[in-house]
Amino acid sequence: MKAIGGPRIQVQPEDEIDPRALLGMLLDHKWPIIKMTLGFLVLGLAYVLAVTPQYEAKAMVQVEQAPNLPGLTLAEQQGGASSPAAADAKAILTSQSVIGQAVRNLRLYIETSPYRVPLIGSLAARIHGSGTSTDVGAPWFGLSSYGWGGSQLEMERLDVPNSLLGQDLTLTADKGGTYVLTEDSDIPFSPGLVLLRGRVGQVATGSGVTMLVKTLRANAGMRFHVVRNDVMTTIARMQKAVLTSQPVPDSNIISLSFDSAEPQMAVNVLDQIVNAFLAQNVGRNSAQASNSLKFVKQQLPEVKRKLAAAQSALSAFQLKAHSVDVPMQTQNLLSELASINTNIDQLNTQKVEVERLYTPEHPAYEAVTRQIGQLQARRASIEQQMTTLPDTQRQLLSLNGNVQVLNNTYTSLLNEVQQLELAQAGTVGTARIVDTPEVDVSRPAKPRKLLTILGCAFVGAFLAVARVFLKEMFRRGLEDPAEIEQLGVQVYSAIPLSERQIELAQNRPRLLGKGRSALLAIAAPDDVAAEAMRSLRTSLRFTQLGASDNRLMVCGSSAQTGKTFVAANLAAVNAQAGLRVLLIDANMRDGNLHKVLGVRAEYGLSELLAGELEVADAICSVEGLEGLDFIPSGGKPSNPSELLMRPYFGTLLRRLSPAYDLIVIDSPPILAVTDAAIIGHNVGTSLLVVRFGLNQSREVELAMQRFEQAGVSIKGVVFNGMEKRSGGFSTYAALGYGLVS
Repeated sequence: MKAIGGPRIQVQPEDEIDPRALLGMLLDHKWPIIKMTLGFLVLGLAYVLAVTPQYEAKAMVQVEQAPNLPGLTLAEQQGGASSPAAADAKAILTSQSVIGQAVRNLRLYIETSPYRVPLIGSLAARIHGSGTSTDVGAPWFGLSSYGWGGSQLEMERLDVPNSLLGQDLTLTADKGGTYVLTEDSDIPFSPGLVLLRGRVGQVATGSGVTMLVKTLRANAGMRFHVVRNDVMTTIARMQKAVLTSQPVPDSNIISLSFDSAEPQMAVNVLDQIVNAFLAQNVGRNSAQASNSLKFVKQQLPEVKRKLAAAQSALSAFQLKAHSVDVPMQTQNLLSELASINTNIDQLNTQKVEVERLYTPEHPAYEAVTRQIGQLQARRASIEQQMTTLPDTQRQLLSLNGNVQVLNNTYTSLLNEVQQLELAQAGTVGTARIVDTPEVDVSRPAKPRKLLTILGCAFVGAFLAVARVFLKEMFRRGLEDPAEIEQLGVQVYSAIPLSERQIELAQNRPRLLGKGRSALLAIAAPDDVAAEAMRSLRTSLRFTQLGASDNRLMVCGSSAQTGKTFVAANLAAVNAQAGLRVLLIDANMRDGNLHKVLGVRAEYGLSELLAGELEVADAICSVEGLEGLDFIPSGGKPSNPSELLMRPYFGTLLRRLSPAYDLIVIDSPPILAVTDAAIIGHNVGTSLLVVRFGLNQSREVELAMQRFEQAGVSIKGVVFNGMEKRSGGFSTYAALGYGLVS
């Protein structure tokens, strides 16, 4: 089959994606997409104006590697870990001891904020704060209980019972620096329980609550939110809020950041944290030096006593053996043995310190133990060589070695005492501040205005496009005449969707009140839909040449297809062409053709078929359109199908046919009732109206089957309400009329 007046339309295979079709679909829905995008953009703009900005304070500290223990390499102390000092420092910076000190010093467990009117309250406060005035903002709209900028509440102390921890209390400012603290009521708009009354600068007590207000700047009647949180709860919240990071991986630089609505508060929090960390770092290093000094001083007397005893033993042996010297080779062994013993003693001293700081599994402890083992193995080898020496040389060598080792150990301890005393006196710690806490008050960290607005616009556009795609994905209505032709029926014409017709339908009561018809063919004869009706008139004129009569039925598969619109305007354009046309509203169930034409419908077809009315009395003329007569549906009978099945209906149509050039009958939907099938037996031509995007392929196929089962032949389909698609089948001209390109 082919469409009249144009070539066959090629259908895109379902398993292929046509980019032009996708682009066309988006262009077809451009206005809903633009509206939703603009809507989300406005929401984003409202959000950035209403939300309280957050300012980010930043600081940076450097953590140096702890001093190397003598005899250990840096790699051995690190044990293969990447910057352990920085990793430990990050954990210490957010520890309870450091964060807790900031929480207690700044009293962060006490939260105060003025009551704000939603949406506009924060904006008004920022507007007031942007000026040079330091006064409290005047109330807007007479709402004096809310803060409008410039208000301040600062507390030195707030102690509450455990039952009130974390509870929202209300402080109401009064005249003369007085205030009232109340517990919020569970009943809306009812006053809460008064806990205490007090004055600024004086300790107030009541109901188990003790508080000291340092500063209160507010209008009389202004309310403040007051919350006393548990200290540990506040510390846990602050541990999550303070962020630490290493700008350069595996470096010893640590960056800190903290967000707050008050820029100075953000700076104060980081300043407290950094100073607490530095003080702890210095204190730890000083304590370590002090402990080491104490240990070394305890070892000095014992080493000195052993050195004196060794020297006495060496002198006594030399006098007895009459020998004061040893051979050169033996002296070399003696020197090496002394050096090994000295190193072993030093490592044993370090091992004691390491045992105090680390577990045996720590790399530093393992490194000390490994070096001691290596030195002991070498000492055993030298001692084995010395067993081959004569007894006198061997004893002399041993005594000389003891003296040399103890002398080296004593000297080393004296040097270490001096170093530790200097370290204890000038301890500065292994951490230093690289960047002091600062905040950029000109650029809030949150929200990022431009990014937020553009993000909202993007989300709006994405949701709009997704909605279009989902709508098209689940769409089941026909949009391509080629899909109808695949069902085996010819498409006579396509009626474009008319904005003018929609306007006429909406304003029909006003138009009819002025005696004007709501027919598109009369009100807007140059409309593209009216021209499509004329194209349909031309097509039907050739089709009806072979028909058995001049009667035409217009029906639909379901309601809302526009069959009444097609029937009425088709009759009108034929009358405008000089034909005598009779339009019959055969929908006796809910016909409304008389409303479109602006005529009364007290009596009509139902009374005519019931024998209660003469034909001449049932026919009425349409004002403003010569040559068009009309028979309304009349009253609603209880048996419309039975009335149509009476022989009189066919007789009536045969009597009326000679008097007119064309009789157009508007029938009920075929899938709802059987009236259309009955009417179809009494007409020579039947048209089925299919609505663009509404009727489904299966629905049209079922309607065709109903007519076929009833013995009624559908000549063709009128595709009504067709919307032009940017990426679909190109033009209406392909369907039989070339007014739209």
